Amino acid sequence: MIPLFVDCSGKRIIIFGGGGVASRKAAYFSREADVLVVSRSFSPKISILPVKKALMDVKKASDDEILKIITHAFLVIGALPDPALNNRIGEISKKQQILFNNADGVPGDVIIPSVTGGNNFQLAISTKGSSPAVSRFIREQLELRYPALDEMVALQREMRMQLKQYVFSPAKRNAILRDILHDRTVWETLQENPEEVREQLKRRYLHD
Repeated sequence: MIPLFVDCSGKRIIIFGGGGVASRKAAYFSREADVLVVSRSFSPKISILPVKKALMDVKKASDDEILKIITHAFLVIGALPDPALNNRIGEISKKQQILFNNADGVPGDVIIPSVTGGNNFQLAISTKGSSPAVSRFIREQLELRYPALDEMVALQREMRMQLKQYVFSPAKRNAILRDILHDRTVWETLQENPEEVREQLKRRYLHD
C-alpha cells in the first residue's frame, strides 16, 4: 500500500456497523463525504453526526440486498463486531471494484490512518493495520511535543517568500530556514507570541 490524500467531497461512503468503531469512522468522513451508516442499531454518537442511517440486520441480509446498498459507493467500510460479516461485505465490494476498509477481519485495500493537522498541515500515521494504538500514540506525541507546528509551517512559508527579496542565494535561504526550524527559542515563543517571533526574525534576516 502507498499513502494518498484523497478528496472525498460529495463521495458516497457506506459504513456497516452502529457501534463505537463505526462512529469513529463516520466522524472521520462526515464533514466531507456523503456518509451512510448501515446497522440494526446505532450508538448515541452516530445519532448526532451529520450522516444518513439505514436499518439492516446484515447477518440476515442477502448478498443482493447488500449489493443494492453499496452500489455507486466510493468506499465501503466493514465495522461490524463479527469479522466474518465484514469479510463477506469485503468480498461483495471487491467483486464490484469498490474500495473496502475492514476494521476487523481480512484486510481490505484501504487503511484509514490516525490523523493530526491544523490550518497549514496534515499528517497521517499508519502501522499498516498492525497496531492502531501505536498510530494514536505517535499522533499524540507529535501533538504534545510540537504544539506550535501549525504556526511553524505558516512561519516557514512567510519567511521563505520574504527571504527571496533579500537573500539571492537559494543555499543561504535554505540554511536560514533550517536554522529557524531548529531554534528551540523560536518554537517556544511561537506558541505564546507568534507575532513577536515574526518581528524578531525580520530584524535578524530581512534587511538591506
